[in-house]
Amino acid sequence: MSYDVAGIGNALMDALVLVDDEQLVDELGLVRGTMHPVDHAAWEDVYARVKHLGVTLDSGGSCANVIATLGRLGAKVVYRGQVGDDELGRTYAARMIESCGHVALKVAPGHHTGKCLSIISRRDAERTMVTDLGAAITLEDLGDYGSVLASAGIAHFTGYTLLPGKMRTVIDGAMAQAKAGGARISLDVADPFVVAATKDYLWEILEKYTDIAFLNAEEARALTDEAPEKAARIVSERAHVRTVCVKLGSRGSIVFHDGVEYEIPIYKVKAVDTTGAGDAYAGGFLYGLSRRWPVEMCGHLGSRVAALAVAQIGAVVKDHALLAGAVSEVLENANDSDIQAIRNAGGFSAGSLDA
Repeated sequence: MSYDVAGIGNALMDALVLVDDEQLVDELGLVRGTMHPVDHAAWEDVYARVKHLGVTLDSGGSCANVIATLGRLGAKVVYRGQVGDDELGRTYAARMIESCGHVALKVAPGHHTGKCLSIISRRDAERTMVTDLGAAITLEDLGDYGSVLASAGIAHFTGYTLLPGKMRTVIDGAMAQAKAGGARISLDVADPFVVAATKDYLWEILEKYTDIAFLNAEEARALTDEAPEKAARIVSERAHVRTVCVKLGSRGSIVFHDGVEYEIPIYKVKAVDTTGAGDAYAGGFLYGLSRRWPVEMCGHLGSRVAALAVAQIGAVVKDHALLAGAVSEVLENANDSDIQAIRNAGGFSAGSLDA
């Protein structure tokens, strides 16, 4: 297979700023802790008000964060999204290349690169987001990327791309082509708003294509109308999804796989920025799967990588030593039968962090 994991999603430049003065959010006319969709001009106005505080720019978008995390862990990955023909688009490509070694972005002349400004409270790590989707949602075709998805071990998608619009048609076709090629389909539901806007269609996608599903507690409740603790089993049994992960915040996560439920603890850290914690979890989990680890070990790695992400500014952990340490800790705590099973499956590969 050409890639361990291939992804396609909305390419959004993350602009992250840490603030002490929480009144700034009110002065900007924003509601604390929520996401505000705006156009390019309005985004630029807000950005101009905060850039003197020190803004960190990095590649973003849920799927891109997962793929970048996998790349940093040592998996062979590739990502397709669309950016504008502008400086932010070029910076976005450079950041993804740093994480993955290469990139498969499309460029849309005449469009601005999508971006998300996260105003982060230093006191409690709460995020207030201002988002201009820009070129990200104008992707109209797969081009030759469908064959890339089909040749990957896992093809990863997010619920944001299932919202009504041009991207939904592209993504449905991408999932179909990837599934037909033998790739396992991974889907992060992404947001309770996505569930509210697409619930029936989302169930259809889960039933038709999905092998691995990620949800947080709010998404799980919105989708199943049941307590989040029950949701993993419900999604697995109703939609025949083999592996379902439900993230429960401070209570850890539940992984339901092949009829067996595993409870995964959190790894406590001082929260600095919760941006992309769920993406970090998915990246760690999928890395384990790509290395043929048992799913309980995948869950532990997801939890450890998520903790590392929360303890820093930004969604993608870039410290190789920290990532290698997380992988080593999970392997060191594994029992002998799990390690032997991984070896028998060829899950230790040259050049990876766990070699």
